[in-house]
Amino acid sequence: MPTIRLSHICATLILGVAALSVAESRIHGQAARAAAPTAVPTFKVDPSWPLEMPNHWIMGAVTGVFVDARQHVWVTHLPEVLTEEELYEEPWNVAGLDPAKPKPVQIATCCRAAPPVLEFDQQGKLVQGWGQGSMTDFTDWPREPHGIFVDHLENVWVGSYNRHRVMKFTREGKHLLTIGEYEKTNGSADTTLLGGPSGIWVDPKNNEVYISDGYRNRRIIVVDGATGKYLRHWGAYGNVPDDTEKFDPKTMVTGARPKQFSTPHGITGSTDGKIYVADRRGNRIQVFDHAGKFLAEKVIAPATLSSGSAFVPVLSPDAQQQWLYVADGTNHKVWILRRSDLEVVGEFGRGGRQVGQFLRPHGMSIDNQGHLYVGEATTGRRVQKFALQR
Repeated sequence: MPTIRLSHICATLILGVAALSVAESRIHGQAARAAAPTAVPTFKVDPSWPLEMPNHWIMGAVTGVFVDARQHVWVTHLPEVLTEEELYEEPWNVAGLDPAKPKPVQIATCCRAAPPVLEFDQQGKLVQGWGQGSMTDFTDWPREPHGIFVDHLENVWVGSYNRHRVMKFTREGKHLLTIGEYEKTNGSADTTLLGGPSGIWVDPKNNEVYISDGYRNRRIIVVDGATGKYLRHWGAYGNVPDDTEKFDPKTMVTGARPKQFSTPHGITGSTDGKIYVADRRGNRIQVFDHAGKFLAEKVIAPATLSSGSAFVPVLSPDAQQQWLYVADGTNHKVWILRRSDLEVVGEFGRGGRQVGQFLRPHGMSIDNQGHLYVGEATTGRRVQKFALQR
């Protein structure tokens, strides 16, 4: 029988413990890596997107951007704001044909106004443009469009902020339904008229349409997507909206939280049943359930005292929708928030006219790869693609 020395036993035990320690550390390391938070997304501008449009078309101020299920990018803009120096034809002919001047008058060789609703494919090639009609008949086209959404049935919803309507079209631009009446508004308590609608989100589960009704009214209003029938509405914190309350943006600096919306400007819904509202001049995001129950709030850049910091909310396309992006048209950037606690964890962009800079980011959407598309209003007048890097 071989002799077993105590030193051999001790050495074996030490090696075994060491091996277990290494294995345990590997397991703990893997668990730690699995539990570690995902890195904050970063983006890089793609200067090749979009491609040049045909017909010498150019955009006016961009008021809405949306990526549909085909990953096509839809844009609304304001041809009305294009000036005589920018156009091939006289400005009166931009938004439609003036019956008193039936033939366009050429005044330069530069450009023509693109139709107000544009569709681009993933590569940035223009697919189609529509939405321009007669200057005397606004029945079936969206004058001064603001906000766009393509729903689960491929209907295209377009707001008209200065004319108080939300209009539903086929993908090809055939008019199907109108909510509200042309140039008529009656305050936040009215259940049939709108007041400066600015953003649209359609719930694919029940075809309900959520509208941020916000340049005149101070509410979220919900209607049936098939009939336009009124369903419900609410104001800030889920309260009854009160149009008589004065809003002073200076109160936001002191930490006060106005009881009413200032300008509910953008809206989106999550897959777990939450509604995110960007209260533009209120410098905040408010979160609700589908019935209008208030859930949470985040104030962003409260010292933004002019036209506000919270323009458009967009959710990341991952299963958990981990990130909330907010376009800020006054500070000329995009804020990155962690959706779970609404903490600001990053930002990108700054004011300027160069590639990757912003002048009035006003419309924003995201594709299924996490790339952001940002449209600029006022004199920005472009859409830029920001490719997700991580």
